[in-house]
Amino acid sequence: MFTRDACVGAASLCLAALPLTVGALAQDTPPFGFGSPTTQQELAKFFAIPPDGRGLPPGSGDATLGAKIYAQNCTSCHGDHLEGNPAKGVGGDKLIGGRGTLATKTPIKTVESYWPYATTLFDYVKRAMPFNAPGSLSDDDVYSVVAYILAQATIINPTETMNATTLPKVVMPNRDGFEPDPRPEMQLYR
Repeated sequence: MFTRDACVGAASLCLAALPLTVGALAQDTPPFGFGSPTTQQELAKFFAIPPDGRGLPPGSGDATLGAKIYAQNCTSCHGDHLEGNPAKGVGGDKLIGGRGTLATKTPIKTVESYWPYATTLFDYVKRAMPFNAPGSLSDDDVYSVVAYILAQATIINPTETMNATTLPKVVMPNRDGFEPDPRPEMQLYR
């Protein structure tokens, strides 16, 4: 049971120890109080996969497993058959179809018709999907979902395995569909 004197004593001890704690924290704080040294583990969360696939992680996946992962994580936004969902708020883009439409008055931009590199698909899915839990899929899950999308778009054979070696070799239908940007100021960003 606590008495008034015991509570006052405990509070006095806490107040007496406060300057020591604040002093210890101040010594560990970098100049100006900005940040702290970044660990390799923290940096591992940030990555970019360029078109040639440098930095793709170990692991692999195929369309069969990808169909299951897609059904569990992607259908609410992108539809059961990758046809997209136009509903506001939860809707997601159509993922396949649209080849040959980009130069028409009604272009259909999909992974199949627009994206120039399959490695970009891995990068995007790994970073941003599923919409309600971005970054939650394992590398094998991402390879599998990518294989499923590419197989449904008939870009790869449904039995092919996607990994760090095979994915950069996939030739997307629109790989050569982009024009170099001639604006001189773009040199500042390369």
